Amino acid sequence: MVELDELDAAILRELRVDARRTNRDIAAAVGVSPSTALERTRGLRERGVIRGAVLDVDLAAIGRPVQALIAVRVRPPSRRHIEAFRNWITRLPEVIGVFVVTGGEDFLVHVAVGSNDDLYAFVIDRLTERPEVADVRTSVVYEHLTNLA
Repeated sequence: MVELDELDAAILRELRVDARRTNRDIAAAVGVSPSTALERTRGLRERGVIRGAVLDVDLAAIGRPVQALIAVRVRPPSRRHIEAFRNWITRLPEVIGVFVVTGGEDFLVHVAVGSNDDLYAFVIDRLTERPEVADVRTSVVYEHLTNLA
């Protein structure tokens, strides 16, 4: 585990709000010189704390306003079936996130589609057609909050 001091934590908080901000803006927000902020940010990258930046896309603006979380149980629960499903699901264009989880399900799949009909078709025509899929539970997302510091 990487140790973070207060300055590192402050820089991370600022970058989580908007990773495109200039180094000068970050420095001003955390109360240090631009050279100190730059050195600290580089250090966070070198230590693997900052792995990159994520593009935040307005899914409704690109015709995918309906989001859902789909819990999937795979049977039999073998490495071969888990890996086959994981490799397949991560290549689908509707999928925007996949979590491999413990508990009653094996996966939690985050999807974004054009309509409720598209969601129904994704679940019924694609997911349940997979031979290793034993069960699915779908929850429609009302609101997705991100970048919570």
